[in-house]
Amino acid sequence: MRKLLVSSFVAVATLLAGCVVGPNYKRPAVAVPSAYRGATPSSAASLGNEKWWQVFHDPVLEKLIHTAIAQNYDVRIAATRVVEAQAQLGITRSNEFPEASLSAGLFTQQNPKVSKVFPSFEENAGKLSLSVVWDLDFWGKYRRETEAARAQMLASQWGQRAVLASVVASVATAYFQLRALDAEMAIAKSTLASRQDSLRLKQVLEKNGSASLLEVSEAQQLVSAAAEAIPSLESQIAQQEDLLSILLGQNPGPIPRGVELTAQYEPAQIPAGLPSELLDRRPDIREAEQNLVAANADIGVLKAALFPDISLTGTGGLESYALNRFISGPSELWDAGVNVTQPIFQAGALRSGLKLARAQYQQMLLSYQQAILSAFGQVSETLVAYQKNREFTVQQQQLVSAADEANHLSRILYSHGGASYLQVLTSETSAFAAELNLVQAQLNERLALVQLYQALGGGWQQ
Repeated sequence: MRKLLVSSFVAVATLLAGCVVGPNYKRPAVAVPSAYRGATPSSAASLGNEKWWQVFHDPVLEKLIHTAIAQNYDVRIAATRVVEAQAQLGITRSNEFPEASLSAGLFTQQNPKVSKVFPSFEENAGKLSLSVVWDLDFWGKYRRETEAARAQMLASQWGQRAVLASVVASVATAYFQLRALDAEMAIAKSTLASRQDSLRLKQVLEKNGSASLLEVSEAQQLVSAAAEAIPSLESQIAQQEDLLSILLGQNPGPIPRGVELTAQYEPAQIPAGLPSELLDRRPDIREAEQNLVAANADIGVLKAALFPDISLTGTGGLESYALNRFISGPSELWDAGVNVTQPIFQAGALRSGLKLARAQYQQMLLSYQQAILSAFGQVSETLVAYQKNREFTVQQQQLVSAADEANHLSRILYSHGGASYLQVLTSETSAFAAELNLVQAQLNERLALVQLYQALGGGWQQ
């Protein structure tokens, strides 16, 4: 009988690996364009493959990003989610294996004499046993659960990388915005100093009768227009520094500066790469796919629940009421069994569960396809935005040069009586506005590069 039970255990365990119900995952077919809209043909590797320090060539910005990666709370929270998913995978995977428990005990008892027929006696007993319970994964239920848990762990890892890429882009964006505010502050202060000099000159000329009070008033307007921008810029700079500090996981405070906005590195070209590569590089797409893998495995879990549950139980050990004969033959004990449980009636709960799992799979499939379509759209949008912002910056630089030249000529004409001071006022105002617009254009170009880099799936590579 013992040999028969052991043989049954072995036979069932051998059959265990031969049956896994439910569909095996296969990556869905996706309509992938041959090239991005707005992309320039190039054989170079995609910008998204580059490490972030190969894209941003500012030592101070690189240091800030390193700090954010180490201290940012979103990054750290995402890392704990990965650890949580790894632990859950270990818990789920343990269901595939037998459970064993060891128990041991000693018992002693002495009873007093009741009568001559029932004299006093002493009783000693000991027991040592090993119990094994194995819920056989004959239909692959636990293997599908492990497959789903592993996919969820991978999804959490890709989710962490998505957070990492987002933080890198956020720090770079906030830093470039700060450098743009610094540039605007420098322009405002330089313009204010120049206009204050002009005001003092007008006041001297007015005292000597060479200028009118109207011209002094107009010069004062120029000074006030330049001065009023400074407090607003100071407030924006402080707020931007606080925003960067929070991204760095630090208390609000001053932020060091590096390369000026106008001197930031500009790549000669922006290779976008092949759209098909984006499916394997963008963290949000990979996360969506792993969620789809998990949903596919859940169908197998619910389908296996429709079939009989087979479990093996066994106990073996020693038990004796005489400790000196504890390890002898008569003290041996063992038992073994096979249990089969088949669900018969649950009012449609199992069928509804399977229907639910299939609906959730369809939802994850649509989310995966939507993520891909959204990614292609983002790449195309940011490619166009970067190209057009770059063209706009070139035109704005020409406009600044023309405005500076017009301002210079109007002053010469005014000094020779060929133009009114109102014309000088107008040309100075136009030059000031053109310089500020140029800073904004340069900022938009840098931000478009950051957005394009993130859209191409870059920023998480370490």
